[in-house]
Amino acid sequence: MDFDTAASHCPPTAARKQAANVDAFLSKPGIARANIAASTAAPDGSPESVVKYKDYTVLQQHVLFWDRDADGLISPWDTYIGFRDLGFNVLFSLLAMLIVNVNFSYPTRLAVSWWPDPLFRVYVGGIHKAKHGSDSGTYDKEGRFVPQMFEDMFSKWDVHNSGSLSAGELWRMIKGHRLAADPFGWGAAIFEFGTTWLLLQKNGRVSKEDLRQTYDGTIFWKIKEARESGKGWNKGFGLRDLIAIGQRKSKSHVM
Repeated sequence: MDFDTAASHCPPTAARKQAANVDAFLSKPGIARANIAASTAAPDGSPESVVKYKDYTVLQQHVLFWDRDADGLISPWDTYIGFRDLGFNVLFSLLAMLIVNVNFSYPTRLAVSWWPDPLFRVYVGGIHKAKHGSDSGTYDKEGRFVPQMFEDMFSKWDVHNSGSLSAGELWRMIKGHRLAADPFGWGAAIFEFGTTWLLLQKNGRVSKEDLRQTYDGTIFWKIKEARESGKGWNKGFGLRDLIAIGQRKSKSHVM
């Protein structure tokens, strides 16, 4: 490269290294993909999304799991049922319903009307208007997917180059993305990435491919299918993990 990517008077530019070789795997990685969540490991995105949801942006694909009747509207009940299908308990699903529909109904409603939706429904067609600050920038302002920004998440925050992110690395990423005077964006990022870790972690880490499939929503359908098939979903953090932690602590105290 014939230019610098770090400046000595701004230490974060040296500590948070960009993914500089993405163009070796993807053509024009800085150009947002409308309907493909492309990465260096999956340059063509998720085949099922490309075929079934090619007329939707990647951000729209992310939320279609909750629009089961395909009417373009996600009611509070739809949100609750979707989180339950992912394996979250009643209390968490109710909390998610409140957070999602109370906060994102009106922004998405603005795509069709200035008047709030009295039923607090989220509008899939206007979901790009619900994009908040202090995020990774992987979705652009129209809901397209920017491969360079996705790859930068791992080059900057995956300190061991493991192809995954721990809870601690996700937390440092959230803090690193914080913008001034943006408490809503901070809270939204904590909820989104915190929920992602609870849903997808294995051995304490979220893999790059699982996170990519979270962006285009394909991972949600896979979790639902695994749970309904009887095989169950073998990732995530739940009651069994809390019990295991408690047992380890008990043993350590005994010793």
